[in-house]
Amino acid sequence: MVKLALLKPVLLVAAPFFLALGLVLPLIRFEKLYFFDETPSLIGIVASLWSGGDMLLAAIVALVSIVLPVCKMIGLAVEAAAAGGGTGSWFYRHAVPYLSKWSMMDVLLVAIVIAAAKTTGLADAFTQPGLWCYAASTIISGLLHSLKGNASGPK
Repeated sequence: MVKLALLKPVLLVAAPFFLALGLVLPLIRFEKLYFFDETPSLIGIVASLWSGGDMLLAAIVALVSIVLPVCKMIGLAVEAAAAGGGTGSWFYRHAVPYLSKWSMMDVLLVAIVIAAAKTTGLADAFTQPGLWCYAASTIISGLLHSLKGNASGPK
């Protein structure tokens, strides 16, 4: 069995790495009429919404999809660096659980878009590596959060 002390640093590096890949790699591929192909990334979607005039929607997507996961990663890293309840404890105990509730929203939203595109017949939609990297980051950060909870119990 791998010791938690050895596993946590690896996960602390893997989670932001996969988040970065999830933000820049294509999330979904749309094929329309077998001639047109679109593969937007999460950052590309936010930029497209912003430049298309949907600034409020772009801000909401950016907040929930980019800012909140980054804040959660920072909270996890600060808590891991603070030995035994240091400066990161308040943020970790109060903010990270709320941030965790929004973690898988983007993955579920892309799944709904894929289902909608396929059922309407307007386009074929396929998942791309960015979605899987984003999901991996979410799962790893959730695992880190639960490891902290388990590690703080009785020894």
